[in-house]
Amino acid sequence: MSFSVVTPAARLRGLRPDWLNNPRIWRTEVLAGLVVALALIPEAISFSIIAGVDPAVGLFASFTMAVVISVVGGRRAMISAATGAVALVIAPLNREHGLGYLIAAVILGGVIQITLGALGVAKLMRFVPRSVMVGFVNALAILIFLAQVPEMRDVPWPVYPLIVAGLALMVFFPKITTVIPAPLVSIVILTVITVAAGIAVPTVGDKGALPSSLPVPGLPDVPFTLSTLITVAPYAFAMALVGLMESLMTAKLVDDITDTHSSKTRESIGQGIANIVTGFFGGMGGCAMIGQTMINVKVSGARTRLSTFLAGVFLMVLCIAFGSVVSGIPMAALVAVMVMVSFATFDWHSIAPKTLKRMPAGEIAVMAVTVVCVVATDNLAIGVVVGSVTAMVVFARRVAHLAEVTAVTDPDGSTVVYSVTGELFFASSNDLVAQFAYATDPGKVIIDLSAAHVWDASSVAALDAIETKYAQRGKTVEIIGLNSPSADLHGKLTGELAGH
Repeated sequence: MSFSVVTPAARLRGLRPDWLNNPRIWRTEVLAGLVVALALIPEAISFSIIAGVDPAVGLFASFTMAVVISVVGGRRAMISAATGAVALVIAPLNREHGLGYLIAAVILGGVIQITLGALGVAKLMRFVPRSVMVGFVNALAILIFLAQVPEMRDVPWPVYPLIVAGLALMVFFPKITTVIPAPLVSIVILTVITVAAGIAVPTVGDKGALPSSLPVPGLPDVPFTLSTLITVAPYAFAMALVGLMESLMTAKLVDDITDTHSSKTRESIGQGIANIVTGFFGGMGGCAMIGQTMINVKVSGARTRLSTFLAGVFLMVLCIAFGSVVSGIPMAALVAVMVMVSFATFDWHSIAPKTLKRMPAGEIAVMAVTVVCVVATDNLAIGVVVGSVTAMVVFARRVAHLAEVTAVTDPDGSTVVYSVTGELFFASSNDLVAQFAYATDPGKVIIDLSAAHVWDASSVAALDAIETKYAQRGKTVEIIGLNSPSADLHGKLTGELAGH
């Protein structure tokens, strides 16, 4: 008999994260974090401009959001930072009342997100159909691309060959090696070329000044009164909803890409905690970033919390310690990365002629409505809500036609049996009453619901109406075959809905 001895060192290795035990994973996560950090800088500055705040406010938010969510979030490898959706929501508050009120709204928004998460709002994700999810993915790919268009207008001509060169590097470099992420190689090479050759093109530094020190915690500069709460509450609530919607949809997308599951409830609560911390450090708040998440997960291959944590850490290190170098990065290099991300994100299979021929028209319509709403409003949350409602309407109309009624009369002519097949609810039950021959049927009528299910009060009211019409003609009705849930609902409501 032999015994294996587990040493303390071996036991410790078993408790450590995978990236500490595997140098290859460690290298992938570190490089992915660096690429994301580089891509975050101009985005955070741009979103700061949208919100009407100093660039440092957006950069601080990206730093704290990424670091905190890497610990408390429910979806590994997802990137959270300052976002355009949140910036658009809170910009009016900053314009009208100032930065202090904006910070207060961020903190309150975080509290609301924790509350919604604890109440189980994440469970609503199950009602988002696949066609809406596909539309969401395609819409965000379009938005990522459209966000790069301003960087390609009214710019010096060298910008265009630099973008093309960046795209070519990201397409062909992985054929040589995948040890170093192609986006990082592209950014480094294009920066070296522009600096060495003295090519005058827009750079990261042109977006705004980078911070020179770490953020310090503090309270928002607002009076702690009921009036302040009334002022910031609507913005905080809107920010909480938009942030949760984008974060949960992005988490679901990453789940599909990585074929892994994540806790949406933990992610909801984690987003709230991250926003509270961000607010106390003077940041503008944020949520999951779809573009940077795609860089991290799909392009760079990151799968752990380390990449998210390092994205935030590298962001501050690059700004504070290497601000002059980062400021010299040409925007063309980052535009090329984001254009590649948009093409990689788009679900090209969903618009292939072969797919469209086989897809039901309703599914195509839902996908198109989602895309159009998102692109038109520049708000992913609105598109998802409208798309989901459209999908429900399409589903209701489709199911409404599945309720069928067939009649069989006994040979002696004394009884007729109506067999009802399908789902009975408000849409399908509306036509149910008209499918019976009240005047010519014999004295006894049996309605067999063995192949049907009664879902709502509208269906019970329709059955009551049928019985009433027969009773007015001196005929009796017997309803049989109700399954247990249908029988319970029918028993509770029958005879109680007259006049409604």
